[in-house]
Amino acid sequence: PLSPENEKEIGCRRVDKLEDMLAQCDVVTINCPLHEKTRGMFNKELISKMKKGSWLVNTARGAIVVKEDVAEALKSGQLRGYGGDVWFPQPAPKDHPLRYASYSTWGGGNAMVPHMSGTSIDAQQRYAAGTKAILDSYFSGRHDYNPQDLIVHKGEYATKAYGQRAEAQKK
Repeated sequence: PLSPENEKEIGCRRVDKLEDMLAQCDVVTINCPLHEKTRGMFNKELISKMKKGSWLVNTARGAIVVKEDVAEALKSGQLRGYGGDVWFPQPAPKDHPLRYASYSTWGGGNAMVPHMSGTSIDAQQRYAAGTKAILDSYFSGRHDYNPQDLIVHKGEYATKAYGQRAEAQKK
């Protein structure tokens, strides 16, 4: 926690419970990795703790929200809008609930864009260098991949940032 002086200086205060914070926010942005504890985290129950008429923006992973619950929260007016640059699953099927979700009254709704959160020039340079390193390692027969370049290796997730499969899903 920050000292009271630092909180005052930058105009913030600590809120210990996620639910308490959500109840106060007009706009909530999701910026966390997908793993077993965040999968489906923004579900009907958590969304009901949000300030009525607030906006939810997901630039993290599509599976962090329960798409049907977000669509229902828009329809009921619990959420005024949802913005995402991620779908789950990707590509989204034609009947995906967030393709047609809309706010129940005026001035809100749903905005989805292609997953673009990592498209800065620096990020693109990292992707290109990582892809080149993977291809060089593979075609040379070394198979000495850099862990930071891998998402999946030998059929398993190589990074927690993209989630972990439950044992039942592995079978």
